[in-house]
Amino acid sequence: MLDAVNLNIHSVLVDGISQPFDCDGEQLQVRLLNPTETGHDIKIAIAYSVEKPQRGLYFIGPDRHYPNKPTQAWTQGEDEDSRFWFPCFDYPGQLATSEIRVKVPKPLIAISNGELIATEEEGEFKIYHWLQQHIHPTYLMTLAVGDFAEIRDEWQGKPVTYYVEKGREEDARRSMGKTPQMIEFFSQKFGYPYPYPKYAQVCVDDFIFGGMENTSTTLLTDRCLLDERAAIDNQRTESLVAHELAHQWFGDLVVIKHWSHAWIKEGMASYCEVLWTEKEYGKDDAAYYLLGEARSYLAEDKSRYRRPIVTHVYREAIELYDRHLYEKGACVYHMIRTELGEELFWKTIQTFVGDNAHSTVETVDLLRAIEKATGRNLLFLFDQYVFRGGHPDYKVSYSWDGDSQLAKVTVTQTQAKADNNGSKSELFDLKIPIAFGYTQQDANSSVETFPDTSLLTFTVRVHQREQSFYFPLEKKPQFISFDRGNNYLKTVALEYPIPELKAQLKFDPDPVSRIYAAKALAKKGGLEAVNALSEALTGDAFWGVRVEVAKQLAEVKLDLVATALMAGLPDEDARVRRAVVEALSKIKTLESYEALKQLLAKGDPSYYVEASAANALGNLASGLLKTKENEVSQLLTDILRERAGWNEVVRSGAISGLSQMKSSPVALDVISEYTRPGIPQPLRLSAIRALGTISTGQTSNHIEWIVQQLEELSGETFFLTQVAVVSALGQMETVKAIGVLQSLSDQTPDGRVRRIAEEAIQKVQKNAGSEQAVKQLREEFEQLKKENQELKSRLENLEAKAKG
Repeated sequence: MLDAVNLNIHSVLVDGISQPFDCDGEQLQVRLLNPTETGHDIKIAIAYSVEKPQRGLYFIGPDRHYPNKPTQAWTQGEDEDSRFWFPCFDYPGQLATSEIRVKVPKPLIAISNGELIATEEEGEFKIYHWLQQHIHPTYLMTLAVGDFAEIRDEWQGKPVTYYVEKGREEDARRSMGKTPQMIEFFSQKFGYPYPYPKYAQVCVDDFIFGGMENTSTTLLTDRCLLDERAAIDNQRTESLVAHELAHQWFGDLVVIKHWSHAWIKEGMASYCEVLWTEKEYGKDDAAYYLLGEARSYLAEDKSRYRRPIVTHVYREAIELYDRHLYEKGACVYHMIRTELGEELFWKTIQTFVGDNAHSTVETVDLLRAIEKATGRNLLFLFDQYVFRGGHPDYKVSYSWDGDSQLAKVTVTQTQAKADNNGSKSELFDLKIPIAFGYTQQDANSSVETFPDTSLLTFTVRVHQREQSFYFPLEKKPQFISFDRGNNYLKTVALEYPIPELKAQLKFDPDPVSRIYAAKALAKKGGLEAVNALSEALTGDAFWGVRVEVAKQLAEVKLDLVATALMAGLPDEDARVRRAVVEALSKIKTLESYEALKQLLAKGDPSYYVEASAANALGNLASGLLKTKENEVSQLLTDILRERAGWNEVVRSGAISGLSQMKSSPVALDVISEYTRPGIPQPLRLSAIRALGTISTGQTSNHIEWIVQQLEELSGETFFLTQVAVVSALGQMETVKAIGVLQSLSDQTPDGRVRRIAEEAIQKVQKNAGSEQAVKQLREEFEQLKKENQELKSRLENLEAKAKG
C-alpha cells in the first residue's frame, strides 16, 4: 500500500513482472502475485504521470498580470504532500535513500538531495541525476528547477552553494554568507560533523513557507534575500538560515518517528536561532531573542488555544506546526540547558545525536539521552512543560523588615484557582533562583560580583499557589531579581516598591529583568516612573531594553511622555527608532504628529522605521487628530506612488496607515486599488488584509462591497492570498463575512487555511454582536482617556511645582 493522490498509475512491476493494482485516488494498492519473504528485497517500478498536482509540486511562471515572474518548479513535502507528486510511504517514520533523474529545458538547472552524480546534454534539454545515499523520509525529498545564479562557497571541502534569481548574487552573499561559519558552529556543538556531501540553499518565488529543510538542499522564500538597506535591522534572514541548517541534524539526520514529536526537531531548530544569536551577538541579544520566542508562544496560548506540546489529537499534522511546537519547544530546550548546566547539556545533545543518527526518535529518546549522559531524570520538567499545556503565571511582591533585617518575597501562581489553593494539575513545581542586588560591593560579604552590581542568590522551591519566603540579609538590597537569569518559561508581574523597580531597571545585569522592571514601573505610572523610564530610553546600553522602555512609556498616560519619547528618535539603532515611532502613535498629540510627519518626509535609513511612521500617522489621524485625516491620506497616497522598494515594506506601511482611518471612503478607495492583480505581491497582500481593518468603520454599503471583494479574492488558489483573505474577513464585524469564511474552509486543500478560517468564523461571530454599541463606546472611551490624561498632567505639574 502506497500513498498516491490523484496520480495516473500506468503500470506496476515487481522484479520486472507486471502486477495487478488498484488506485482510488488516495492510495495505490499492489496485489502481489507472489508473497514477500522476510529478509528478501523486492524491486518495485511504478510508471505514472500527473498533471497540475494539487500540492507537493508547484509550477511558477509569468502570466498577464506578472509578466516578469521567473519560470520555476519546486516542491514542498511537509507534512504529507509528497504523495501528490510521486507514490511513496508518506510518513516520517519511513526512511529510504532517494534518487532522481530530471530533464529540464536549457538554461534551467535542477537541484535535488545528495550528490549530482551525472549530467547529460540532450539537444535543447539537460538531464540532472541526483543521488541521496543516506536514508531520509519522503517529506524531505525535494526538487527545485529554475534559471538560477549559483554562488559557490565551501566548508571543509564540501560545497556550500546558494541559488538565487540572476541579478541577486550580492543579496545572496549578504543573506546566506555566514552559512559555512554556522556549519562549523553546529558541527562542534552537536558533536557530529555535517553529515551530507553538500549543502545547498535555493531561494524560490511564491514559496509557501519561510524555509524547508530538505536533506542537504534547503528551499527558502526569495523574500528573505536582503538588499543593503534591509540588512540594517533585519536579522530574521540570518535566523532563518540558522534554523533550516540546524534541521540537517535535528529532523534530517535524527528523524521524528511520529508528527506528535515534531517539537524535538522544530524546538531545537528554533533554539539554534538563540544559540547562533548568542555566539554572533552576545548573551544579551540571545536573552532578548529567547524572550521573543516565549512571547510568541504566550500570545498563542492566550488568544488562540492551549495544548500539550506532545499530543496525538489533531486532524492534519500541519495543525501541530504552531507556536507551541516551535517557540515553546525552544524554551523547553533552554530549560533543559538550565537544569543540566552547560557541560552536561551539550554532552546530552551529542549523545542524543550520536545514538540516533540516521534513525527515528520520539520524546522518550531525548529523556533517555539525558539520563545516559548525565544520570539525571528530567521527567518532572517534561511532565509540566511538554506533556501538559500551560506555564506558570507568577505574581511577586517584596517587603523589607528593617528591624529584623529580613527580606520577604511572596510568590503567587495566579494561573491556579484561589478557591481550592490550586489543584496539582494547575500548579508548577520548580526551583527558582531569587537574587538580591547591591550596587556597591561589600568586602565582608560572600556575594558574586558583576560590573557595577553584586548579587546574592538563593534558590527556593515554588510549588504552592502562594508562598512567602524570608531571607536574612546583612543590609537592605537595592533590588530583587526573581528567577535570576530568567531561564524558566513563565509570565511574571512584579509588585515591588518604586525605588526597588528603579534600581532594578538601572542596575540588574540581566536585560530581561530590566524589561520586567520597566513594565512594572509603567503600570505604577506617575512622574517618577516616567523619569526613570526616560533615563533608560537614552541611557541603557542594550538596544532591546531601550525598545521595551519605549513601549512601556506609551502605556503611561501623561502628556510629558511624548517629549520623553522624542529623545529616542535619534537613537543609533534602527530597532529602537522603530519602537519609538510605534510608541508615539499611541500619544495622540500634535507634537507626536508633527514629529512623525517630519520623520516620514525626511526618510530614515531603515525601511521598517519609515513603514512604522506611515502606519503611525494613519493611527494618529484616526483618533483625536481627525482634522488631519485629509492631509495624512494625501501624504500616504504619495508614499504609495513614490516609495516602491524591498519587499514593499514602506508602501505596506502606508497601506496599513490608511486602514487605520476606518471611516474614510477615500482611504478605502486607495486601498482597494492595490488589491488588483499585477500589484507587487507583498503590497497586494497587505492591501487585502487592510480591507478587513478599515471595514469596521465603514458604512453598510461599503461593508457589503468589501465582503464581495474578499469573496472574489477567496477564489484564488495561492496560499498566501487565501491567508490574507482570511485575515481580512476575521477582522470584520458583520455576519456576512461568515459565509465566505465557511466556503473557504470547506474548499481549501490546505489544512493551515482551514484552521485559521474556522477560528476567524468564531471571531466574527463574537465581533458581530453589537457593532454600533461598540463604536459608540469606543468614541466615548477615547474622549474620557483624553480628559483623564489632561487631569493627570495638571496634577503632576502641580506636584512638581510644590516639590520645587
